[in-house]
Amino acid sequence: MTEAKEQVIGAVQGVGDVTTATVDAVSNTIVHALKGTRAAGTEIIGLAVDTVTGAVKGVAEVGMEAGDAAKSIMVGTLSGTRKVGVTSVETVSASAAALVKGTSEVGGDVGKAAKGAVEGAIHAARDIGVTAEQAASAAGSGALRAAGEVGSTAAEQVQRVLAKTISGVKVVIREPFQTRKEIRDEPRF
Repeated sequence: MTEAKEQVIGAVQGVGDVTTATVDAVSNTIVHALKGTRAAGTEIIGLAVDTVTGAVKGVAEVGMEAGDAAKSIMVGTLSGTRKVGVTSVETVSASAAALVKGTSEVGGDVGKAAKGAVEGAIHAARDIGVTAEQAASAAGSGALRAAGEVGSTAAEQVQRVLAKTISGVKVVIREPFQTRKEIRDEPRF
C-alpha cells in the first residue's frame, strides 16, 4: 500500500497528464509486486486491493479528489493484473470495493468513486477478456457492497449513481458472485 501511495504521489506531482501518470503508476506497482512471485487467487486480489487503497491515499495527499481519479486507478489496476495474467471479475469487484472504501476513508465522494470504478472497468473490459456489461456488473457490485459496509448514506449515493447508464452501459448488480457449482449446490425449495 505504501509503495502504491508513493508511486502515485511521485508520478502525479508536476505532470500535465495526471490521468496517464496515475494509470502508469498503479499498473507498474502491481506488475513490480507480482513479477517473480507465486501469488495466486486471494493473494493477488489482496495485492490489488492494497495497491488501490494506496493509490487513493496518494491522490488525496497531493490534493486531488479521490473520486475523480477512480477511473484511472481502476484502469491501472486492471492493466497491471492483466500484464501478469491474473485479472478476473473478482479482481474487478474487489478493486471497485477498495476504491469506494478508500475514497470514504480520505473523505472523498463515494458516488464519484463508484462511477469511476465502473467507467474504468468498462474501459479495460476488452483487454481483460470480458464484456463491458460483465465488467460494469462486477465493478458496480463491488462498489455497492463496499458502500454498504461504509454506511447507509454511502450506499444510497452509490445506488443513485449505479441506477444510471454509465459509459453507455446499464449496470446490473449481481452479488454475490457464485460459481456454477455453488449455484447447483444451493437447496431448492
